Amino acid sequence: MHGQTTDLVIEAHGLVKHYGAITALAGVSCEVRRGEIFGILGPNGAGKTTLVEVLEGLTRPTEGTARVLGVDVTEDPVAVKSRIGVQLQASSYHRYLTLREILELFGSFYPRHADALELLERVHLRERAGARISTLSGGMQQRFSIVAALVNEPELVFFDEPTAGLDPDARLDLWEIVRSVRDSGATVVLTTHYMEEAQALCDRVAFMNAGQIGALDTPAGLIRSLQAPYRVTATSVTPLSEAGVRGLPGADQVEMAVGPDGHIVRLRAPDAPGVTAALTALAAREGVRLVDLAVQPASLEDVFLRVTGRKLNG
Repeated sequence: MHGQTTDLVIEAHGLVKHYGAITALAGVSCEVRRGEIFGILGPNGAGKTTLVEVLEGLTRPTEGTARVLGVDVTEDPVAVKSRIGVQLQASSYHRYLTLREILELFGSFYPRHADALELLERVHLRERAGARISTLSGGMQQRFSIVAALVNEPELVFFDEPTAGLDPDARLDLWEIVRSVRDSGATVVLTTHYMEEAQALCDRVAFMNAGQIGALDTPAGLIRSLQAPYRVTATSVTPLSEAGVRGLPGADQVEMAVGPDGHIVRLRAPDAPGVTAALTALAAREGVRLVDLAVQPASLEDVFLRVTGRKLNG
């Protein structure tokens, strides 16, 4: 894993947060390692933002403890805030200042800070240094919000839904920038409700649902945790016997249907090579001609459904 070390930048234990009768966090514990991109994935209302606000020192937990960069964030939030970077929404910036002026203003709040033009160069906005935030496209605004979080050269950066509302090209641009932040030496904590974003960017992912972490591992580890992490689809001219298909080694969740291209078998299996070999052998024994055979690995969406009993956007 990239940057794996025993050095922990976040240690959270038993975090609970009540807002009146609403429980936003219901006992969250997790650790974030130095040099990784750590994803917090879940639907709106899962508790992602509350967890991040506790770790940033913006919200006091009702119960539990959190150490960030070795400091108890509830005891000394000011000491933590000077060493972390936090992405703000575009509407948070002063509308009458230029991009360069905003970065220089932010930099003046810290003992050490990066050069404004060099920061803008990192996100391909140097030529817009004299522009105001309102004149930028949505993708440019998001790129600026990321770089504004880096003004104090932080050791740990929090990005909250950094690509929300962006088109696919702008989203890919932001992914590259997030990776470059990690590659420059910072640890990144990223909240998202995009499965493909978590799978593409994160070294480890925590699934949040109803104020709790339901699972936490690498994306590949989460997918391997499924009993049947592969989806196999076969199409044939004439049907295979249902008993033969259900008898295949490891075959699970077998579905048989008729489609425009022929007879379709869908199943899940823990061993893709083994089940496809057995499926091919079954077709040969039964004299059935396969016209298509496809294998797909399971996705984080499948894991999330298994862990929480719901689809991410459902």
